[in-house]
Amino acid sequence: MGVEGFGYTLDEALCAIGFGRFQVIVLAYSGLGWVAEAMEMMLLSFVGPAIQPEWGLSANQESMISTVAFAGMLVGAYSWGVVSDTFGRKKGFLGSAIITTIAGVLSAFAPNYISLLILRCLVGVGLGCGHVFTSWFLEFVPIPNRGAWMVVFSTFWTVGTIMEASLAWWIMPIYGWRLLLGLSVVPSLVTLLLYSLVPESPRYLLTRGRLTEARQVLMNGAALNRKELPVGLLVSDHIKAMFSEDDYESLESTVLLSSPRSKTSGSKTSSGSIFMLFSPNLIRTTLLLWFLYFANTFSYYGIILLTSQLSVGQSECEKSLSLHSENIKDPNLYVNVFITSLAELPGLGLAAFILDRVGRKISMEIMFVAGFVLLLPLVVHQNEVMTTGFLFGARMFVSASFIVVCIYAPEVYPTNVRATGVGIATAIGRIGGMVCPLIAVGMGSGCHQTLPVILFEVTILLSGLSVVVLPFETKGKELTDTVDLHVQVE
Repeated sequence: MGVEGFGYTLDEALCAIGFGRFQVIVLAYSGLGWVAEAMEMMLLSFVGPAIQPEWGLSANQESMISTVAFAGMLVGAYSWGVVSDTFGRKKGFLGSAIITTIAGVLSAFAPNYISLLILRCLVGVGLGCGHVFTSWFLEFVPIPNRGAWMVVFSTFWTVGTIMEASLAWWIMPIYGWRLLLGLSVVPSLVTLLLYSLVPESPRYLLTRGRLTEARQVLMNGAALNRKELPVGLLVSDHIKAMFSEDDYESLESTVLLSSPRSKTSGSKTSSGSIFMLFSPNLIRTTLLLWFLYFANTFSYYGIILLTSQLSVGQSECEKSLSLHSENIKDPNLYVNVFITSLAELPGLGLAAFILDRVGRKISMEIMFVAGFVLLLPLVVHQNEVMTTGFLFGARMFVSASFIVVCIYAPEVYPTNVRATGVGIATAIGRIGGMVCPLIAVGMGSGCHQTLPVILFEVTILLSGLSVVVLPFETKGKELTDTVDLHVQVE
């Protein structure tokens, strides 16, 4: 309820209506967006090795198929962040779904290597909107158990990786890589078809002065959840702190009169967002998050690509670990990738269990230490069973650490720079994604696994050290709307 019933904030409204059918709809749509991204990224583990012998590509040319996708995501992550903070979360979803669907379908018909690279880069641009789904869902979730619900949301990524591994297992040996590319576009197409059925973020609407629209979204949510909104006027946190009860009768007209000005200030907001990220209260968090996104992306996708490189041909190490056409039909590749994809499920369970108990920072530390220990034996060659086992464990904890970082970043940034801040961090992370194929595929081929594993280990170790100096713990904290509210330091 609002304080004494004369005004209530968005967080108070969300707590009043609780988590119900309304949030389930939001969860399903945002989760579908993450399934789409996970499937498109996971297929890189299979498409490159399949195309290499068919088109006579070198190891570096094969790795470029993954690298250009991450390059596109770098551009898309920043661009969709700015679009979403300026024009709304839904506008980002619409543009992303259109680009991903069209480029994804066309890439299945790519006649040559260059056209495939261009189209996969465009797919990456579309997929760069993935982080906006995270911010959008977060902005609908009540504070109690927010961490647990964000972990539930993150399971959609794991579902996407498992679906893609299963699809590749079925499609690739018989029908080839083109059909796999075409079918992997389906989740993006569904997000496009369902676009008009989902609401805009009320928290975004509040920051733009569109209180009537924000209240209508909350009223629809309350009706779906069969709950009542608090009595009074919906206000943002900083307005509520500035006004007394006597001021609330005139507050609504004041805010509504200011709405047109808020709507026309989008260009100023977007141009100033980057500078807000470097304000004294946020600069340390921003720089550390940039490194954590880079390191997590580098390590996570590195482990995925190492799985496809190390799971086939271990006994033929003296010849080559590169995947030839006969290896693509070897079920060991799909079995091992499928098994290691399942590793993300216990990682999610662990994250859900500890996230709201010990906090985001300690959770990340636990994941990084465990991932470091489990990846260490792969510095030297192991048999196939041991390799799969250690990759399973390492992926379990590295993926869980990545999930916690993706939950922490939207929580730590204020609403008016949330999508932009997370978008830039995600874009920096994509640089790690661009580099890791060159390491995992280039060096991982031909039995050179020691150096890439050492590089991944160093990256994980530095990530753990970075978490120690993060200034904020967000467990149980309300989401803030503006930078100047975000001043508490742990």
